[in-house]
Amino acid sequence: MPSVAAFAPATVANLAAGFDVLGLALSGVGDTVIARSCDRPGVHITRIDGDGGVLPTEASRNTAGIAAIATLRRAGVEMGVELELKKGLPIGSGLGSSAASAAAAAMAVNLLVGSPLRKTELIEPCLEAEEHVSGRHADNLAPALLGGLVLVRSVDPMDFVRLPIPEDLVLAVVSPDFVLETRKAREVLPSEVPLSAMIRNSANLGSLVAACFSGDLSLLGRSITDEVVTPARAALIPGCADVIASALEAGALGASISGAGPAVFAICRSPRSAREVGQAMQAAYAAAGLESVLHLSPATAPGARRVALESL
Repeated sequence: MPSVAAFAPATVANLAAGFDVLGLALSGVGDTVIARSCDRPGVHITRIDGDGGVLPTEASRNTAGIAAIATLRRAGVEMGVELELKKGLPIGSGLGSSAASAAAAAMAVNLLVGSPLRKTELIEPCLEAEEHVSGRHADNLAPALLGGLVLVRSVDPMDFVRLPIPEDLVLAVVSPDFVLETRKAREVLPSEVPLSAMIRNSANLGSLVAACFSGDLSLLGRSITDEVVTPARAALIPGCADVIASALEAGALGASISGAGPAVFAICRSPRSAREVGQAMQAAYAAAGLESVLHLSPATAPGARRVALESL
């Protein structure tokens, strides 16, 4: 097979109380990687579109390249591969940009060599890539590869749980024109957490999972709260507290920062509600001086997958 393309979606990580353990795939937006065999040994990134020229083209320094190298190694294949990366996600947005690049590259390379690895086996190669830029965690990677809502119980060894999603839920995700580096978003996190806060966050995570299985939307909304990570990061994002408050006032079940931010997500009962909530969040960002983009997605979305080259 001379060339193949794969797409991996944006993701919302944490969902408030699930810091570094919960992630949800979004529909429609993400990164695409084209992989083709070549005579030169090793992995080579020949082109990157949509990054504004900021991403390195050296494979060993790019999450797509690192994931491709690790996928070949795990598959036991030695060959030359050229990659083209098409960024559909802004960098530093809180939507799992680096994870989407890694997942798309791993998927494309695996397809190129005949799909010897299952999707779950691609998580480890992608983890190598994520570790290079933001730490060894799979809350974005797992849903980017597998789709849906995933709880990562452990990374070493890898242990994850696919969670059910109540029907008809829609996400409104608002991404402002503001870059927040994951490194900075992690630097502000407290090194110590009060026992009372840990207890409340643990209770919220447990009730969130229970709500997913029971379909209790009221409980789901009450569970999307966090008093440890979100307050620390909200201070870095202009207007963040008002954006979250506006989502709840407009009828969202729950709302919080997506990943490291600055994007904010809201979980809603219907497409109409999601649009109204999203517009309210955009207005709040505008009041803080930031333009933003609204993305609506069903809460159930697929993960990384092959796409036709003709469509690119």
